[in-house]
Amino acid sequence: MMDSIMLIGLVAGALTTSSSIPQVVRIIKTKSAKDVSGLFFIMMGAGMSLWLIYGIIRSDTAIILWNAVSLMFCMAILGLKKLYG
Repeated sequence: MMDSIMLIGLVAGALTTSSSIPQVVRIIKTKSAKDVSGLFFIMMGAGMSLWLIYGIIRSDTAIILWNAVSLMFCMAILGLKKLYG
């Protein structure tokens, strides 16, 4: 059974990770990323990479899962920025 601390981590990660979805959808729909800060997503990607490494070292499922997914969204936004920006 999942303990409450793990549940909090999984829910927190799901909420923060899903916050990138509207940005990805908007870029795809408008085919424009000119108003998206590339520097912000480069810095976020670097931070997420470090959190992912930290999670792996600590064997923390919530940190590993959500930072891996967040990093993929971040990379997608950077790719869309390059394509449409």
